[in-house]
Amino acid sequence: MSLTQWGAALLGCTTLLLTACTVVDLDENGKPVIPADPNAKASFDNLTPQQIAQQTWQPRVLDAANQHALDATALSARMATPTAAPESVFVRLTSRIEKVDISNTREKSFVMNVNGHPIEIQTGPVMRGNAIRDAAGFKFEDFTNQVQFAQLSRAYNREAVNALPPVDESWSGKTATVTLAVTLNGGKPENAAALALKQEAP
Repeated sequence: MSLTQWGAALLGCTTLLLTACTVVDLDENGKPVIPADPNAKASFDNLTPQQIAQQTWQPRVLDAANQHALDATALSARMATPTAAPESVFVRLTSRIEKVDISNTREKSFVMNVNGHPIEIQTGPVMRGNAIRDAAGFKFEDFTNQVQFAQLSRAYNREAVNALPPVDESWSGKTATVTLAVTLNGGKPENAAALALKQEAP
């Protein structure tokens, strides 16, 4: 092979190698920015519980509740056929508010009647339980930092409180639509937490 032919072959290889390369962006330190693997498991290791709650509130809570919330009939069916272990679910109800309890200014709530079953729904500013976190599908094994998992409930409960209108005794007797998370324990609703709430026109 002549020198000219070697040169042409070398040029061709160089061109092939260049076209096969992927251009990688560099960060401010000149290090390559590796795109996130879309199939990789989400990592919360470097986030606080409040940051996790804020980043996942829309997709894991509100969007999921809008897509999968049980209505009164489906909720009654779940209560009538309880699972062996407690389960937390999203629910959407439109019903009359039977009673508003603001006697404890830290743990306000109201009661709705669902097919003969009264359900107490928390509005804060302090909410009890893990209903929102568990209905959102988070599990203990999702976290290497178990403190995050334990504290995520409180962070979610605070997010819920921030999204709710103030509820006072004037709501009693009014028809309202509420989206909530609730834990069903032996078919009994516990620690129901309101996520969204509005009065309906009379």
